[in-house]
Amino acid sequence: MYKYLFGPVPSRRLGMSLGVDLVPHKVCSLDCVYCECGPTTRLTLDRKEYILYRKVTEELEHYFTHNPDPDYITFSGSGEPTLNIRIGDVLHFIKQHKPGIPVAVLTNGTLLHMESVRNELLDADVVLPSLDAATEETFRKINRPPPELNLRDYIQGLVAFREVFRGEIWLEVFIIPGYNDHNNELDALKAAFQGIRPDRIQLNTLDRPGTEADLHPASRNSLQQIVDYWKLDRVKIISNPLQRKDIRAYREDTETAILETISRRPCTAEDLAAILGLHLNEVNKYLDVLEAESLIRPVRQERGVFYRKV
Repeated sequence: MYKYLFGPVPSRRLGMSLGVDLVPHKVCSLDCVYCECGPTTRLTLDRKEYILYRKVTEELEHYFTHNPDPDYITFSGSGEPTLNIRIGDVLHFIKQHKPGIPVAVLTNGTLLHMESVRNELLDADVVLPSLDAATEETFRKINRPPPELNLRDYIQGLVAFREVFRGEIWLEVFIIPGYNDHNNELDALKAAFQGIRPDRIQLNTLDRPGTEADLHPASRNSLQQIVDYWKLDRVKIISNPLQRKDIRAYREDTETAILETISRRPCTAEDLAAILGLHLNEVNKYLDVLEAESLIRPVRQERGVFYRKV
């Protein structure tokens, strides 16, 4: 049982991905309204060694010795991984011990305006930052950053990273109807893309309830209309949780365990993670699929979103 590693989990974008979690639950530089991990509990731009380098590398060493290689090793989790000031050291450790496994970094990209952060990620193979808005008002409405973080620095950090990073950048844009799907917002995003020059632009929307009750997902047709409006060949719609079932890392026994647990009593994602001994991110991947298959349904209550078997 690992504390800072999770999976491998079935990822739509990265196949069988071993997750590396470098910050405690929901320590993040944003408090996005759509986050499936729940509200941010510590909103900060302060970088420190939240999870000790020694503890992470001990788990990685053990994993490498006792398990087959995953398709990817991914810095992700339930917070912003670049807040950990040792992320570059952990990345270097992985490349020394497993140079043949590609490394991905899932980040909101807010700290890339810092040269030190840009340099620490240079050994990665793929960096997947996000950009949901290119106007200050919408940025604050969707992503709810701390007051000292402004959109201009955020976008300029992404542009500066493109200048020095030789791997691939897959930029994720999360569409929320009524927030960032109007033409002026889409035009501002397209202008930002021209400076960032990502290798891919991945269009996503809600799979399950976010932190705010009034959110709803964009339809597949709406997402396709945005793709057509932008007229960019790098854009791909990735919002299809059922694709995970085609990935060899998808475990039917994990799906069954989740269904059996919530058939006895409704549970939150956090409850399931604690009961089943899984990382929250791993649970969330399976909940996406089960809800898309109409096998479970979410019910928002005072303590959070509970899942019931249909």
